[in-house]
Amino acid sequence: MARIYTRTGDEGETGLIGGRRVGKDDPRVRAIGEADEANAAIGAARAACADADLDGVLEAIQNDLFVLGAGLAAHGGDGMGITEQETVRLEETIDRLEVELEPLRRFILPGGCPLAAQLHLARAVCRRAERAVVALAARENVGSQAVTYLNRLSDLLFVLARTANRRAHVEEVTWRAEAEK
Repeated sequence: MARIYTRTGDEGETGLIGGRRVGKDDPRVRAIGEADEANAAIGAARAACADADLDGVLEAIQNDLFVLGAGLAAHGGDGMGITEQETVRLEETIDRLEVELEPLRRFILPGGCPLAAQLHLARAVCRRAERAVVALAARENVGSQAVTYLNRLSDLLFVLARTANRRAHVEEVTWRAEAEK
């Protein structure tokens, strides 16, 4: 029987694809972990999702994030990881969903129906993953599309949250400046 524990990380190191060992506090491991957390946040959103269209979009994103993490774990070469095709798919999805939405005229506060609230949280986690990958990219190769994909993904998660509220007939709450209260 295979065990989930290997004991190989007990000294504070972990292995990358290809066998290279690095500290668990290495910026590459941090970026991989942030992408994994974004994936988990999207999984939590999917648990609140009863919309087959949106669930299909989220499932594809989860698979993309797994590929992105594997690309980072493979030391970020362009031969493995996210490609421009995945980024274009996100843009096409944004364009398709935005036709359902009212144009933005004010800032939207995160929240609304349970799915929208989860998607707003996933968006914030995705932004953190993007910051970790940007920091890593300043030091090492992360592949040409990793940062672009995460940037576009946070945009899509925002649009998905707005779409979830619209489809649930839940009005978005807008930010009000102090003078307007």
